[in-house]
Amino acid sequence: VQLQAYGGGLVQAGGSLRLSCVASGRTFSSYSMGWFRQAPGKERVFVAGITWSGGSTRYVDSVKGRFTISRDDAKNTVYLQMNSLNPEDTAVYYCAVHTGYSGGYIYSERRQYDYWGQGTQVTVSS
Repeated sequence: VQLQAYGGGLVQAGGSLRLSCVASGRTFSSYSMGWFRQAPGKERVFVAGITWSGGSTRYVDSVKGRFTISRDDAKNTVYLQMNSLNPEDTAVYYCAVHTGYSGGYIYSERRQYDYWGQGTQVTVSS
């Protein structure tokens, strides 16, 4: 599976961005997807995830109510709509795919994800 993430940029606090992650190489619709982020000097952490069906989503507490993950299997694309951005959201954002069986569970651990995109920089100015 190859993942290509894009859509990052520089935005003022309170603004919005939509990240996209396009997958190729396998049956995208069979897999759960996740978004992670890594701020300078910090570990890469889970932000949001979505099941293969799109029926369930999961978010880290700090983005609940502001970020929305969705997927369009016809376009092999997963999105992360980010609203009400603040400087603490500044990070490189990575998409990732979990190709194993999950039973509808959305993993937050990095080690559960098998393939990763290259990352896209999001910078939020105050």
